[in-house]
Amino acid sequence: MARAHVDVARREDGTIRIDADPGAGSAAQDDEPAGSAVHDEAAGGPDFTRAVLEVAGAVLTWPVLGAPGPPYAEVHDRGRAQQWLWALYGERVATAVHDRTAAEPHGVRVAADPTDLAGSAARLALGHWAARWWPASYADGIPALEQDVLGLELAALTHRCQQLFDDDGDQPDDCTAELIEEHRDALDPLIQWWRAAPQSADTARHLESVLRLVDHAADTIGLDGPALRHLRSSLDQRRPAGVPVDPGSLFARHGGGYALAAGETLVAGGRVIARGPGTNDWRRYPPGFVDAAEDAVSWTARALGARRRIEVEVVAHTAAPSAGGSLVAEVHVNGGGPNRVPLTRTDDRWTGRADLEPGLLGGTAPPHIEVGVLLPGFDPGPFEPGWDPASGEDRGRVARDAIRALARRRLDAAAEHLTYDTSPYAVSWGPFLAETVAAGPSGEDY
Repeated sequence: MARAHVDVARREDGTIRIDADPGAGSAAQDDEPAGSAVHDEAAGGPDFTRAVLEVAGAVLTWPVLGAPGPPYAEVHDRGRAQQWLWALYGERVATAVHDRTAAEPHGVRVAADPTDLAGSAARLALGHWAARWWPASYADGIPALEQDVLGLELAALTHRCQQLFDDDGDQPDDCTAELIEEHRDALDPLIQWWRAAPQSADTARHLESVLRLVDHAADTIGLDGPALRHLRSSLDQRRPAGVPVDPGSLFARHGGGYALAAGETLVAGGRVIARGPGTNDWRRYPPGFVDAAEDAVSWTARALGARRRIEVEVVAHTAAPSAGGSLVAEVHVNGGGPNRVPLTRTDDRWTGRADLEPGLLGGTAPPHIEVGVLLPGFDPGPFEPGWDPASGEDRGRVARDAIRALARRRLDAAAEHLTYDTSPYAVSWGPFLAETVAAGPSGEDY
């Protein structure tokens, strides 16, 4: 596999930027001064288009919509980062980072080696991305991922990537013990799946690798318990030639029997002034709250005598919220300040209503109403990426559509048991066990 090239530069604040440049190709010469263009695909765009890892002395970022390759890095502590730089990027990049002693406008371009750690790190980052941003939607037909299965694979990957972390305690992604403890309920079903001879030999090897890594991690950390002891004894035995089983049947599905309720109105009577779709910005609430469909948020403005009321409906995620608290809708009328509408979850919907000042919906012209949904205390604020001149759509929506397309491609690949390129960069994007479960027959009625 041809080596990728990266730009290494020191900023005025002392941080080192390693900028992945997939377009550089093999024609670039090692130690050639980098060009002035900043290749910031990984650093730009909405949060949900990036896979991120916080490691010792640095933050690593991969664009999930781009081709597999080395990560973009912001190195804030070169001493701590040197423990993994050579293993992730290769000796040339590690030396270039070490040699940056003064701020440079362009830096230097060097070759990055496709290492095993690079593939594992990219896969770990993508797993964290899936845990946070997977666009599960009943309306769009994208099934949710089984979080316990994904959590155990993340534990296995974190253990495999321990070279990226140190003991300073400022790396939230170094969480092997927490992941095993939180998701150990999936161990027995995973063992059953492995012993039942998965349909694909690649899946069988994948399962065994995850289980052995979890076992080794638990032994190294000192974790114990019935589920972990059962794992150890199962791995010590020879795997029987079992009968293939649908993995989806082994795991409890959240929201069984979930179906969208009829869209009855919140308030009987009254004159409808306007109605329309809202904005479903995934960044503004944690996973498990809202269906990821673009049209999951809708609103109706009514006149009830002299009163003016806004009613908001939001399609709920099939799972229970993964964090406490209740959502609110943020309503802007004719470009004015935000009005907050508390929402309450009932079955498959979040609903809420609030009176607005009559003047906000006065006049003869149709009002311009914008409605979004958020979780107070979690919300980072709206992202305004601007418009895409090619499609005439908001870039945020274009990015969300691209993520939905990515999820569908990954599920199709998992369902077909595709064999992936085993090169370090490409293998990182292969299907997770949780995707294989979601793509199985049990997910067809989602």
